[in-house]
Amino acid sequence: MNAVWRTIRGYILWQYERGTLHYDIMVTLIILFVLFSPKVINFNDKPIARNPHPTDVVVTADPEGHLVYQVEASAISPASEVSVREQLLHIIEPISGAVSIVSYDPIVDGKGHVQGYKVLAKRD
Repeated sequence: MNAVWRTIRGYILWQYERGTLHYDIMVTLIILFVLFSPKVINFNDKPIARNPHPTDVVVTADPEGHLVYQVEASAISPASEVSVREQLLHIIEPISGAVSIVSYDPIVDGKGHVQGYKVLAKRD
């Protein structure tokens, strides 16, 4: 019985040299634990949900060097053309800094409802 406790103590204190049978057993036990413990033990780890920007802005670049922004329609309260342009600028400037809007086009669905705005802007 004393030999069993010495062997267990050797495993816990990692006293065996590389290349020995006991070393190989310890390494195998560690690998088995790493590979199979997630299936047996519930660690309650979940990926973090991606929280998009509250205004849902997608930025791309066109070949001419302009920035193309796609802004969700829910972020804009439609009024006059000047008001829409100011609201779009207010949403875009915190993302890209000082820009000027070259043009913008509403993105409509099949029923004619505005789903968003495609904004062409250039940096000042």
